[in-house]
Amino acid sequence: MSEAGNSDLFSKFDELIAMREVLLAGGREDPFSLVMEKVLSPTQAICNGRDTILLGTYNYMGMTFDDDVIAAGKQAYDEFGAGTTGSRVLNGTFFHHRDVEEALKEFYAMDHAMVFSTGYQANLGIISTIAGKGDYIVLDIDSHASIWDGCAMGKAEVVPFKHNDIEAMDKRLGRIPEGAGKLVVLEGVYSMLGDIAPLAEMVAVAKKHGAMVLVDEAHSMGFIGEHGRGVCEAAGVIDDVDFIIGTFSKSVGTVGGFCVSNHPKFEVMRLVCRPYVFTAALPPAVMASSAKSIRKLMHNGNKRAHLWENSRTLHAGLRGLGFELGTGEPQSAIIAVVMPDLERGAAMWEALLKEGLYVNLARPPATPANMTLLRCSLCAEHTSEQVQTILGMFERAGKAMGII
Repeated sequence: MSEAGNSDLFSKFDELIAMREVLLAGGREDPFSLVMEKVLSPTQAICNGRDTILLGTYNYMGMTFDDDVIAAGKQAYDEFGAGTTGSRVLNGTFFHHRDVEEALKEFYAMDHAMVFSTGYQANLGIISTIAGKGDYIVLDIDSHASIWDGCAMGKAEVVPFKHNDIEAMDKRLGRIPEGAGKLVVLEGVYSMLGDIAPLAEMVAVAKKHGAMVLVDEAHSMGFIGEHGRGVCEAAGVIDDVDFIIGTFSKSVGTVGGFCVSNHPKFEVMRLVCRPYVFTAALPPAVMASSAKSIRKLMHNGNKRAHLWENSRTLHAGLRGLGFELGTGEPQSAIIAVVMPDLERGAAMWEALLKEGLYVNLARPPATPANMTLLRCSLCAEHTSEQVQTILGMFERAGKAMGII
């Protein structure tokens, strides 16, 4: 308490605290405090004491248990120790950091690559550094929190437009003063509904207005596009995009973030990007595993095909059972199941967990249009039999909860 005795800095969270108490009433399990006691494979774990199929981990390509990836990390751990104890511009650049950046340049066929300690920091750092006071950022209203925070940190003028609305984006760009710096920020796959952006049209509109383009491919790297380079590749605009942001914590199966670019001045970012300069570099073991994983992802066409098969099967099966889904057709490895409200969504989440299935419960304000979602994230390591088992679990839980 302050001297006045009436100031509680936590009071702003009272509504959220009350909502959480409602969700946990009657001994219900906390959907935001799951404990994975033992991970058995990319698709199975012991969660809250139960054998559980994992359908909410973003481990899209199943690389966390790849033998070569693990071996590379173990060797680096033995040879270089547990950490770096310094930022990249001091003592924190090991051989492995440069090797990951080389692997990224090979993967994307681009001139420059820069590794951050998290994907969040990659967006925070790149956006806040290249677009500052007096510049304009035009972005999709459903953009990830890290994108919004990067905008706020850089103090640029932020101009949002309706989700995936090409005409609205065009109008916003047209109103920006002549000569002002302009950055358009898009995502390849939007993480809440799993829908993709119409990048071919949007990049064309951005270039018409002289704007630079940044695309976050966190949820599409590894499996969308002929070589797994994401929606930019699939849409044929990868050479027209100025910056691609990504993460290692999804398809790569480790942790970290990155930006790749062909801009001739890009290397100056290593000197001026605060979230890069003032953060400890990732451990060499993580970097060695990441480099190995990225290079293996270049040649994983069969796994990409199986992941798409899983996505189509689960999407069609859930629709056939009567569930409302976030997209009319499967567009990515994310399938969002729309719940009537938060309380019933939490009850359905718990019912699935007791069946032996883990999915993500996504709630407002993180979700678009105040929706409550059960977000399913498929893996290339899910077998066809597991997908059928998952459908059976959804059917039993959905009927028991009165959702279908």
